[in-house]
Amino acid sequence: MTVALMWEARAAEGRGEELLGWARGQRLAREPVRREIFRAPRDRVLVITWWDAPYDASLPELPEPSPALVTRPVHRWRFESVADG
Repeated sequence: MTVALMWEARAAEGRGEELLGWARGQRLAREPVRREIFRAPRDRVLVITWWDAPYDASLPELPEPSPALVTRPVHRWRFESVADG
């Protein structure tokens, strides 16, 4: 089964590039099958990691950045892939 973990944060005013750099520099205890980092307007950063694991597996996740770097707590979601059709 493939599980995707999504991590999304909004940077404090003017700190979008810093949050993006912070997210890029985070290392996980294990390497996922795939990892992508996105940015969006209003200094939002999204990280998606894909894992070959059961839905409820204990998987490493990105931590919370410094409160001074973000405007709110990080949003996190977990998804499992489903077959088409």
